[in-house]
Amino acid sequence: MTGFSGSPRILKAGIVPLDPVTSAVLSARMIVLQYNPDTLSRSIQIQSVGADGRDFSEALRLKGPPVETFKLEAEIDATDQLEQPDSHAVATQSGIFPQLALLETLAYPSSAQLQANDARQGSGQLEIIPMEAPLTLFVWSRARVVPVRISELSITEEAFDPALNPIRAKVSLGLRVLSVDDLGFANKGGGLFMSYLQSKERLAAAGPGGLLAQLGLTGIP
Repeated sequence: MTGFSGSPRILKAGIVPLDPVTSAVLSARMIVLQYNPDTLSRSIQIQSVGADGRDFSEALRLKGPPVETFKLEAEIDATDQLEQPDSHAVATQSGIFPQLALLETLAYPSSAQLQANDARQGSGQLEIIPMEAPLTLFVWSRARVVPVRISELSITEEAFDPALNPIRAKVSLGLRVLSVDDLGFANKGGGLFMSYLQSKERLAAAGPGGLLAQLGLTGIP
């Protein structure tokens, strides 16, 4: 029996890495969350000039965009893969190790980068260039595509198959939004941040607003 054809298609949240040079999507490293998290926590730390309260003339000035962070918990389960012929073999042999590895490698420089830096040191080069990671985007609907840096990653493996491959896990993920202060305006991520900010401004402009009378005031004293 087929499901109700008029039911809405549920979009998935996920993480999309881009090549830092070409901005091409690295599809092989893209992560589509199996289940959308029930909650998404956000914090916004204001970057004000007069934060210390000493210079009253600067009290209302902002140094730049705030530091925004996301926190979420995702669940990964091998059950769905075991029911699909195209992914059954991988799930049987490795459980959910491949999905966990995709997440973990976003926090590591590649082995090729490490070996290249080791070769530079071995050849006597004094300056070792820091290794560049892909530009990582957090996607939570079409209206929220944000450049981020993974700031926190913890994994709790909860169930295992007879070969001790994990078959169920919970992942706690902390993400720091990268703004134009971090990336610049010319960078692809800087442009995406500006689109994200402009989307906020459009939503704010569509808000209901309010009246002083609702607060029990006829004017500002």
